Amino acid sequence: MIDLTHSSKASRPLPGLLLALGLFAAAAPAQACNTEPYIGSVCQVAFTFCPRGYAEAAGQIMSIAQNTALFSLLGTTYGGNGQTTFALPDLRGRAPIGVGTGPGLSNIQLGEQSGQENAQLTVAQLPPHTHSAQLRAVSAAGNTDSPAGTLPAKLARSNVYSSAGSDTAMAAGAVTVGSAGLGQPFPIRNPYLGMRYCIATEGIYPSRP
Repeated sequence: MIDLTHSSKASRPLPGLLLALGLFAAAAPAQACNTEPYIGSVCQVAFTFCPRGYAEAAGQIMSIAQNTALFSLLGTTYGGNGQTTFALPDLRGRAPIGVGTGPGLSNIQLGEQSGQENAQLTVAQLPPHTHSAQLRAVSAAGNTDSPAGTLPAKLARSNVYSSAGSDTAMAAGAVTVGSAGLGQPFPIRNPYLGMRYCIATEGIYPSRP
């Protein structure tokens, strides 16, 4: 065991070495894959495979007998039968989120999956609004008794319009408003960059606080 309190001349460079090691540790990215990771920790890589001692976090079914340490940490939180198999977390196409309840936010459980890539609004989700409609007429005398392709017109023998008096509703369907929109789903996903998530299957067993 090295005595870090030793004050001989031979140990004078030690503070500088410790400072350099501290700066190196502080500069290491939080998401980087460590060579001596905690078992069950997750990291990201920008290449096409996970390093030795890691497995891709892709929901694979794992053998309990071959991964007893990892199973003791994950259990069946992410799947498996709990007797011979368990599953790894599946982070393909998903973003991790902190567990617990933030101020004014929903409670998130460990292993909970939710969310969707696309959404489609329903009438119940639209804000209250109105649609305008126009009923057109002409002041010329009428010349046909067919409503197809024609407009209300002036009658030759009697008045059809009034500038005063109470009104009443016309029969349903007498005036229609054309529909708009196609009801297509639209994406609600934030801008993203695809990377590979890896979970440590070997390494240091984490101690509980």
